[in-house]
Amino acid sequence: MITEQSRLKDSNWKKWGPYLTDRQWGTVREDYSENGGAWDFVTHDMARSKAYRWGEEGIAGISDDQHLLCFALALWNKKDPILKERYFGVTGSEGNHGEDVKEYYYYLDSTPTHSYMKMLYKYPQLEYPYSWLVDENRKRNKREPEFELIDTGIFNEDKYFDVFVEYAKNTPEDILIKISIHNRGKEDASLHVLPTVWFRNTWTWGYDDYKPVIFTERQGQMVIIHKALGDLRLYCEDNPALLFTDNETNTKRLYNYDDGKQFYKDGINDYLIHEYAAAVNPENKGTKAAADYDVIVKGGDCIVIRLRLSKEDLKNPFTEFQNVFDERKNDADNFYHDLQKRIDTDDAKLVQRQALAGMMWGKQFYYFNVKQWLNGDPSTPPPPSPRKHSRDSAWPHLKNADIISMPDKWEYPWFAAWDLAFHCIPISLIDPEFAKNQLSLLMKEWYMHPNGQLPAYEWAFGDVNPPIHPWACYFVYALEKEFRGHADIDFLRTVFNKLLLNFTWWVNRKDPNGKNVFEGGFLGLDNIGVFDRSAPLPTGGHLEQADGTAWMAFYCQVMLQISLELAEHDHVYEEMAIKFAEHFYWIASAMAGNDGSGYKMWDDEDHFFYDVLCLPNGQTTLLKIRSLVGLLPLCAATVFPPVIEQRYPELLRRVRNFLADHPELAADMTPKNAAGAFMLSVMDEKKLRYVLEKMLDEKEFLSPYGIRSMSRYHAVHPYIFYVNGQEHRVDYWPAESESGMFGGNSNWRGPIWFPINALIVRALYNMHFYYGDNFKVECPTGSGNMMTLGEVAREIANRLTNIFLKDENGKRALYDNIDKFQKDPNWCDYLMFYEYFHGDNGSGVGANHQTGWSGFVAALIQIFLSLGGKKMFERREDVMRTTIVVQTSDEAKAKVADN
Repeated sequence: MITEQSRLKDSNWKKWGPYLTDRQWGTVREDYSENGGAWDFVTHDMARSKAYRWGEEGIAGISDDQHLLCFALALWNKKDPILKERYFGVTGSEGNHGEDVKEYYYYLDSTPTHSYMKMLYKYPQLEYPYSWLVDENRKRNKREPEFELIDTGIFNEDKYFDVFVEYAKNTPEDILIKISIHNRGKEDASLHVLPTVWFRNTWTWGYDDYKPVIFTERQGQMVIIHKALGDLRLYCEDNPALLFTDNETNTKRLYNYDDGKQFYKDGINDYLIHEYAAAVNPENKGTKAAADYDVIVKGGDCIVIRLRLSKEDLKNPFTEFQNVFDERKNDADNFYHDLQKRIDTDDAKLVQRQALAGMMWGKQFYYFNVKQWLNGDPSTPPPPSPRKHSRDSAWPHLKNADIISMPDKWEYPWFAAWDLAFHCIPISLIDPEFAKNQLSLLMKEWYMHPNGQLPAYEWAFGDVNPPIHPWACYFVYALEKEFRGHADIDFLRTVFNKLLLNFTWWVNRKDPNGKNVFEGGFLGLDNIGVFDRSAPLPTGGHLEQADGTAWMAFYCQVMLQISLELAEHDHVYEEMAIKFAEHFYWIASAMAGNDGSGYKMWDDEDHFFYDVLCLPNGQTTLLKIRSLVGLLPLCAATVFPPVIEQRYPELLRRVRNFLADHPELAADMTPKNAAGAFMLSVMDEKKLRYVLEKMLDEKEFLSPYGIRSMSRYHAVHPYIFYVNGQEHRVDYWPAESESGMFGGNSNWRGPIWFPINALIVRALYNMHFYYGDNFKVECPTGSGNMMTLGEVAREIANRLTNIFLKDENGKRALYDNIDKFQKDPNWCDYLMFYEYFHGDNGSGVGANHQTGWSGFVAALIQIFLSLGGKKMFERREDVMRTTIVVQTSDEAKAKVADN
């Protein structure tokens, strides 16, 4: 067995990991303002001086799993006005397209236990242009691109340092640290390298006044004492100067108030840059400390700095240092070789490994006790009274203190329910237990609302995210069963029972008229509609949402799948399968308008699904916007094998009786196919062909790099809706948003988004298993090239992976025409995983480290570019056509494992 796989069985190996966030300032949980202006309450400029309440940030940082002790890197090129202790970016009000980090850093490698990790930060040798970035972005309008660090020319002559930070664990609490600084310029350059260790401030808030300490006993060594961690030591090779201060708020600088303390969080900054000797503690002790390496790196050369954080009292801490590093790097290579042995190309392996590395580095200790946040802490001034009725006041039960996969640790350093669900699928390729634990976490009683709602995200836990949690749970279960031969039925049973609560919440809260058509607000698709779908409509009335209703049809299908899987072990779940089958038929029929509700979402003229605007006077109108809202009904397609009729005759009998009593519900349903398989789908064959004709049209949805979120049809034919003489308009925007809706931070009016594309690929494969090889469509529309639905799915998946893979000219669509990123050997193979991608050229847009979503490319590579993935689908197709593997005994389980 590969060593890393063995470590995964011992949770101690995960005690230390990359659990620092990339940005703590400007977050809701650090905001105690009256107006909820999180970005302004703690700014980047304030961050170096303010002790945080709920978490810590840093560059290339690690911490223990309770975030008590943190380690990260600080740098100073002797030109910047401040230490580089944290990444810089513009806030939502400063950026012309919302908040955005203005740095270049790359997560290059990590095993799932973090026994080996590597990342890269590119640090300019010239003064960092803080003001220029803010001023230029502020003055640009929304039709102009964002002004990035590369645009300043600061990297033009390669006057920068490539700072590689690597970690290798000798034991779970013996961590070796290597910092390699490459001078990419031609001239010698000097800088301070400051590996920094500090305690999260737990003693200021009035709950526990215990204060841990860091001090030095001998040269080149720090002693770290914390009652919950025990004693540790940080060994620093070459005996650098050691600087000590305290992780305390500098009230003098921030609030013009002298609290009588001497040493503050920004003490090391002030000591080095302002030459203020009294800013550091002459007694060489405190709660924050740094080793100061003042170095000169010759042009084109590299220096290496080595440290070791350990519970061991070591006399020669660096003797076996390189051997341990070599062993851990070899372990990581072996681990990924086992995963990637059937992937065809080295470039695909590189993309997948960096995608998974980003997801591993994307873990964060997330601490937020909403009740304490609302009420304030005993030893601090009470929050302003409006806080009691502010955002998240309906979630006082929420008490988070866990390691959670983040969307983007700088731009979105908080969990989001549907982001997290998608993350877990690629994560399950390398750490299925962590994936299952993450999915289970949001359904714990201290996360899930007592009414059954899952928390959405920190800005507003009560917002509604698409209900993909059940699909993620089942998919992770199925992947583990397929690839590892282990069916974790206990996990599936546990999440099913919690999902029932969430399903009930949807039915009770988001179908207010009891018509099986659903509202949900923006449902994660931000500005996709002509109106803000989470706000009161300017017309009055309400929206019946095609995407919200399709999500619920999909929810029913997956719950039916889970019910049948559980019924193999307990026949009681067959009753639940019947419930979800019937519920699906009600929802699908309501979408088609067959139930007489009057909310018909299918337009017989355009042959597409649309939202229905229901006006106060009872009139309804279709909002004819060609967007993912109309494609999501395609995703609600699930196939059940022929054997279901033999295994569950009572289920089929009762469903048939139900449809006999309600024939209108089966009007557009797909019949049993020639092989005896069943498919639940919102679309019959006729509707499917109509929708695919638009979806696969390169003048509409089909981009060279996936499916667009909005049809290009609207580039020439904008959708315009007038209310009281005011124009509301939807155009095709292939890149950044040109509206300020939702802060202008994301755009669903043209770009390519991985999550929905993944669901479309999944649905097409399901439909292929049902329709077979004789069902073909033109792809692209009008090309004369006929494909099966399985081939269409593969085509879309290939287009998505081609965003990252090098083309025949050695270019990555991801980086468009940025020569530095495309051609420079010190840039071209380091990848950023953006939030979404340009609808026409595939270049990256939005948050540039949102590995959680676009890191899904790792799963696509495993499924579509590996022999193992191809065989998995071949086996599944055979299973769907003939039989089903039923694991009811240890012998059956052993047989699956052998296969």
